[in-house]
Amino acid sequence: MHNLAMSSHEHTLWLTANILGLVVVVAVAALLSLLIVLVKTIDSRVVTVRDTLKAASANTADAALIAQVADGVDLVLGEGLKHHLFLGRVLGKVKS
Repeated sequence: MHNLAMSSHEHTLWLTANILGLVVVVAVAALLSLLIVLVKTIDSRVVTVRDTLKAASANTADAALIAQVADGVDLVLGEGLKHHLFLGRVLGKVKS
């Protein structure tokens, strides 16, 4: 018959291997959990950046109208200056 009992040294080696295996499994589980949390954070921030870029695109969609608006403002200011000068002459505040 074979002796199935382990020596003290073999028992220590098996116990050490089992403990190290358990430590590796726990470390892998912790790292995978951390990875999942980081991926969710990145995903939510990507959505935020996408929404911000869409809003920026909507805000600048009418940028081509800026030159037309500036021309209109110049015309209104010019007309206002004419009225100011006319009223100043009529009221005697501006000399011709």
